Amino acid sequence: MSTNRTLRPSLKTVLKTSTVAGLAAVLLTTGLPAQITQSFAEAVNVQAPAVPSFANVVDAVSPAVVSVRVQSRERATDESNFTFDFGGRGFEDLPDDHPLKRFFREFGGPGPGDGDRAERWRDRRGPQGEGRLRPRAQGSGFFITEDGYIVTNNHVVSDGSAFTVILNDGTELDAKLVGKDNRTDLAVLKVDSNRKFTYVTFADDSKVRVGDWVVAVGNPFGLGGTVTAGIVSARGRDIGSGPYDDYLQVDAAVNRGNSGGPTFNLSGEVVGINTAIFSPSGGNVGIAFAISSSVAKDVVDDLIKDGKVSRGWLGVQIQPVTQDIAESLGLSEASGALVVEPQAGSPGEKAGIKKGDIVTALNGEPVKDPRDLARRVAALRPGSSAEITLWRGGKSETVKFEIGTLPSETSDAAPATPDEQPEQGQAGEEALADLGLAVTPAEDGTGVMIASVDPDSDAADRGLKEGEKIVSVNNQEVKSADDILKVINNAKKDGRSKALFQIEASEGSRFVALPIGQG
Repeated sequence: MSTNRTLRPSLKTVLKTSTVAGLAAVLLTTGLPAQITQSFAEAVNVQAPAVPSFANVVDAVSPAVVSVRVQSRERATDESNFTFDFGGRGFEDLPDDHPLKRFFREFGGPGPGDGDRAERWRDRRGPQGEGRLRPRAQGSGFFITEDGYIVTNNHVVSDGSAFTVILNDGTELDAKLVGKDNRTDLAVLKVDSNRKFTYVTFADDSKVRVGDWVVAVGNPFGLGGTVTAGIVSARGRDIGSGPYDDYLQVDAAVNRGNSGGPTFNLSGEVVGINTAIFSPSGGNVGIAFAISSSVAKDVVDDLIKDGKVSRGWLGVQIQPVTQDIAESLGLSEASGALVVEPQAGSPGEKAGIKKGDIVTALNGEPVKDPRDLARRVAALRPGSSAEITLWRGGKSETVKFEIGTLPSETSDAAPATPDEQPEQGQAGEEALADLGLAVTPAEDGTGVMIASVDPDSDAADRGLKEGEKIVSVNNQEVKSADDILKVINNAKKDGRSKALFQIEASEGSRFVALPIGQG
């Protein structure tokens, strides 16, 4: 028994041992294996797994990344527009020590006879009527040439009056705005200096794969030179910001102030320009969007050359081709772009493109959807010729057209000329009742107005509303319920289960495919 007590020291004895050597000595007295005691005598040394380091990339690209500080002029108030009545006396009649006079001198500008102070006040305000320069925004940017051209976001510099870029070594330089493009949210600044700047180049983003490592460098929350890393989460994202959306989605931490900053691949090439985040909370949640380098390169080249971007223009309003629409028009698959309306005087109208046509190919290459068509037309050189393939009347045909120049503002299509209104028959009304619709002739003689919609009908499910106008069915103009019935019966004879209705409303025109049944 006494031997056992000697081999098993009390807990109190162990706790009193304050050094590793002392603890090892206690363990040795217990007769425990020697190899256990060795782990306490050696420092921990864990073999690190092989992981990529971004340090070399960051060292190389950081000098090319800048913080962008934007100031705008706050329009000054013309004090002469204000009159104050202090008990029958004006401002100038108040005693010099009057609290209100001191207040207006302190916060409202100089009073009469203030001399030098009035001059200093004008200096702060800037030229007459322009107001004082005040900080408006902070963002990021990067050099793309050694002579000082900088890429950033349009929303960073928009409405700015003065621009300052801060290099990674803290140097501050004035910059001027070369050009901006709100459709892609890109802008170019220029720094005039004798020094040669470290610059970066755009990558070939066709080689970027989902899962590739990326590094974002920028100025989040004013903390310049911040580096975050992640992967490409998705390609070709459409976030609803415009017809040319083609964003890379990345999960590198991007926050306010990162806008306009670059996202690099591991070769130090720019694969995207950070422009937006998805953030219900206002902070980073791992979903950021970057303008792809292929889009950015062409836009930046145009801005540097001309200060603006010239885009090709077809001039047709388009919408996606759903499966229902494809079936209603006899298409084998739901792809292409459905023409809602060609604009008056546009290249599309001159080429004979009509509402209800489906654009299936451009220059022989299939068109996936409206966004694909818009991007590809915009990339064509204005004045050049192109071929467009249309699905019309159940068959395919090709037309040639000359690419126009996208105007800054496009005009609406000219209204149709009113015609006489035919009488409406009972058979057509009954047929439309089966669709859940009641209609009346339009006052202008074009189409029929929807008088009511059955809330339990397919028409209601597809968004048709009272007060909207049905202009055509299966691309044939209609002026009465009987006209609609005639088109529907022809579609049934052709074996179609849906008909394509063109709907006009206050917000514009659209196409809706409605089930028509068989029989």
